[in-house]
Amino acid sequence: MANAPAWLTRQAYAHRGLHDGDIPENSLAAFAAAIDLGLGIECDLRVSAEGRAMVFHDAELDRLTGRAGVVSGLTVGELTGFTLGQSGEHIPTLRDMLELVAGRVPLLLELKTDRRESVHKLCRAVRRDVEGYTGEVAVMSFDPRIGDWFRRRMPSLPRGLVITEEDARTLSGAAKRWLSLWHARPDFLAYDIRDLPSRFASRQARAGLPLLTWTVRSAALFDTAMECGAVPILEGAGVAAWEQAS
Repeated sequence: MANAPAWLTRQAYAHRGLHDGDIPENSLAAFAAAIDLGLGIECDLRVSAEGRAMVFHDAELDRLTGRAGVVSGLTVGELTGFTLGQSGEHIPTLRDMLELVAGRVPLLLELKTDRRESVHKLCRAVRRDVEGYTGEVAVMSFDPRIGDWFRRRMPSLPRGLVITEEDARTLSGAAKRWLSLWHARPDFLAYDIRDLPSRFASRQARAGLPLLTWTVRSAALFDTAMECGAVPILEGAGVAAWEQAS
């Protein structure tokens, strides 16, 4: 808890950057738009075949590029050559993103993993890029191994645990959440807005863990986030609700 910095809850965040029909998610254009609006940025990271951190949500390329392939099976040169939809934007590396942002807004880096595989390659790739970065940055993941990895090897970097209770609102689901919390030992929680208000989230907030929430896509969900004391990670109409309230 002592590792959670004040900047973490100072502002709302743009989910995968500020994207729309013309600007694709997790693109440099989406990040530039978020910066222009004064929003922090949340983005997703995967790792290339040779161990470079790439800004991309899905394990496979087809939804966002129209091309077949798996991110982890391709080189950084191949991945950065793919365009995102019809936008002309290319898949960025984490290094590309950090150079663009240059400390102007805070960053939430969500590391995407396959629970069947080791996390070391992805974590090492992220560490290499953020070690020399002087801006405000935190890592987070659904996978508690990520928090544990950075706690042991880069303890000054703030770490978050991403949680959803969807399809797990059972005693066994609650037990898994407690186990993940114990394993990750996070500095903050990023909670599914569909689960708020949540007794589990409220209990951790009372214990001192800052609470963020995703994905706030409407005015009604924005109101829920505010009522629960959670920092919103915004998209679509949620951004408009934030602008109106600001």
